[in-house]
Amino acid sequence: MKSKLVLTVANIAAVTLTAFLTAALLSCGKLDVVGNGSVTAFNQLLQQIPAEDDAVNAGWSIAAPDHSARFIWSRGYAESPVYDVMIEFDAAPFIAAGLSPEKLPENYVFSNGVIKTGIKFDGAKPKSTGETGPLAAYEHIVKLHRQLIGYHGALDHYGVNLGGGNLFEWAKDMTTNDKDMVFVLAPAPFAAAGADISQIEGWLFAPVTVDDENGKPVQVDKLLKPFDLPPPPPASGF
Repeated sequence: MKSKLVLTVANIAAVTLTAFLTAALLSCGKLDVVGNGSVTAFNQLLQQIPAEDDAVNAGWSIAAPDHSARFIWSRGYAESPVYDVMIEFDAAPFIAAGLSPEKLPENYVFSNGVIKTGIKFDGAKPKSTGETGPLAAYEHIVKLHRQLIGYHGALDHYGVNLGGGNLFEWAKDMTTNDKDMVFVLAPAPFAAAGADISQIEGWLFAPVTVDDENGKPVQVDKLLKPFDLPPPPPASGF
């Protein structure tokens, strides 16, 4: 009986220690598979398309190969004039399809021929780590606003939720995926503002499989602008 009691106490101690270590790992992000994986994949994207310093938006940007859209993320949230994380895209195809920009909801900003939509972090400042580059700025989003980062299993993508059904996504593995970078828009606000969704040049109107709040796959309509990026040049050897 005594040996059984000792074993039971030992088992309880082991379970308690395991729970404690698990909680500690979760608190410091060690077990955040999606968050950590998104950083690795985003770094690979930056190797393909180097980020540009965006002084106007106080951050960094990645431009689509055809320059029709950009993903922009802030380096210091208090300085961003509009949004801290956003996509910006050419308004001309939408206007040509019948869009009246002034009829868009307030989370869409039309100016200088482009439309911006995204999220403002209300001046919350990222914790300073001494790093100020584009990857570090993305890591701040993962650390401070983890709820915005997701994984899209149907396309094997990581992504940033920009609110209102809009997203920016990138491939988990660009060597095997034919959609390395995708700008994603909810079509309903544009349709309500007069655009013929099927006639927006450069954007694909298609159903996309996503997981609902219960984890069940459902199809939703999206406007997509996907890009298959060229592989990086082979490293030169000596």
